[in-house]
Amino acid sequence: MQFNYSNPYTSTRLPVFARNVVSTSHPLAAQAGLRMLWQGGNAVDAAIAAAAAITLTEPVSCGLGSDAFCILWDGKELHGLNASGHAPQTWTPEYFKRKYGDDAKTPPKRGIDSVTVPGAVASWVAMSERFGKLPFENLLQPAIEIAERGYLLPVVVQQKWAAATPELQNQPGFAQNFLPWGRAPNVGELFTFPAAAKGLRAIAKSKGQAFYGGEIAHAIEQFSTKHGGSITARDFANYKAEWVTPIAQNYRGYTLHEIPPNGQGIAALIALGILENFDIASLQVDGVDSQHLQIEAMKLAFADVYRYVAEPSAMEVTPAQMLDPSYLKSRARLIDMNRAQDFGAGNPVKGGTIYLSTADENGMMVSFIQSNYMGFGSGCVEPNFGISLQNRGHGFSLNAQGLNPANLVAPGKRPFHTIIPAFLSKDGQPVMSYGVMGANMQPQGHMQTLVRMLDYQQNPQAACDAPRWRYNAGLEINVEASLNHDTAQGLQARGHQVGVINDSYQDFGAGQFIWRAGNPKVEGYVVASDARRDGLAAGF
Repeated sequence: MQFNYSNPYTSTRLPVFARNVVSTSHPLAAQAGLRMLWQGGNAVDAAIAAAAAITLTEPVSCGLGSDAFCILWDGKELHGLNASGHAPQTWTPEYFKRKYGDDAKTPPKRGIDSVTVPGAVASWVAMSERFGKLPFENLLQPAIEIAERGYLLPVVVQQKWAAATPELQNQPGFAQNFLPWGRAPNVGELFTFPAAAKGLRAIAKSKGQAFYGGEIAHAIEQFSTKHGGSITARDFANYKAEWVTPIAQNYRGYTLHEIPPNGQGIAALIALGILENFDIASLQVDGVDSQHLQIEAMKLAFADVYRYVAEPSAMEVTPAQMLDPSYLKSRARLIDMNRAQDFGAGNPVKGGTIYLSTADENGMMVSFIQSNYMGFGSGCVEPNFGISLQNRGHGFSLNAQGLNPANLVAPGKRPFHTIIPAFLSKDGQPVMSYGVMGANMQPQGHMQTLVRMLDYQQNPQAACDAPRWRYNAGLEINVEASLNHDTAQGLQARGHQVGVINDSYQDFGAGQFIWRAGNPKVEGYVVASDARRDGLAAGF
């Protein structure tokens, strides 16, 4: 039987209620996390197992060569982890100008010269060493089994796999690892990844040392050299994930926490700080006034983020200055409720991603995100250990006179990053671990879903399922086909350049949400998983 896997009917998911929960964009990854909880592990163990498994089950979005970020509640306080990679020591503007010409504005989009040192594996090790309960080697066993025995390809992942193939099929290692029959696998076909199983075993046995300076690092250096790159095993050996303090913004009596720059999470905080100046709850939830106001707030946020956010040591303003309430109030005054605008950056100076979440009955909650950036990242796959490498280097600028001079490429520097986990608290206590994947859709998704929950009291699954819009640039926005027709027409009448898109995978993000029930004692969690991907919210 060859089924038609397109579903012509609207499918409504219901939230899951349980004491120990995992929510991911692939069912096997969710089950990998639950296995760790069943074995006596905690939410950190579950997150690592799920993150490792999803490098196999959703390779279009992440791999062993990904970057990662995490915000976690350990039961007493909140912690942030920045595991974004830094540039190889050879990377300067001159390095790229020599290779790609004086007109090059960024490092290439694909290929080995788009690869910075991947940080995801380092994030797993750092989280396990500081907060995990089970042996690190145990956490990677579900992923190893999936890599060796294979899994049947699901619908949404297959669509993105096939779509990426024409662009990436000639990148080194891509066809060998991801086109097993000379093409992308079809829905329901068994995909195995024995090279990644070998890589996972080496990572598990060495607690990551094989990846950072050991045999995997040396294999990547040889692979890079062979294909014209300059990343070295020493670049890997010098890498460490960094524990950071999350930045925050109050909204409607709650506090939203994000990872500080070099990530774009501050965009969600800025937008909410602007919306705090409006009575958005008095507006119809899916009406044109509410959506217009949110779009304009998001535009203002991005104008500042794209101008100022970079590696913190290179920024000319601080996050505190960008989030100053009086500054955000002045930005809010720029919004015209009757007209869409193309905002510039203000002056705050006075004078292909996966997201997953886990939580356990002892109160530990983990908000975790890892990504290869664009679909399959660089397209380069080291063949001996199955390391699918990200393309985060493309996020650097090569022009000191560009829009954001602070993001100029330099040896050992981290680029501007799109992937962001989020966490919500109230009165110093945890409320929700959540995230929405998809490039610049992420802070937009953080804001839109939170407004639905806090201003309109929609439950996490309803807020997740609701139609979304995405701001692109200038006056251009995209909306999901499910958005109310009158609302879309009303936005267009106000000057928004509205394009309707039916494909939600990257265009409108996909989220996982875990809302805690009970304080101070954990009574359980309300869990949602986005229907825009092949996901699962599971618990016991």
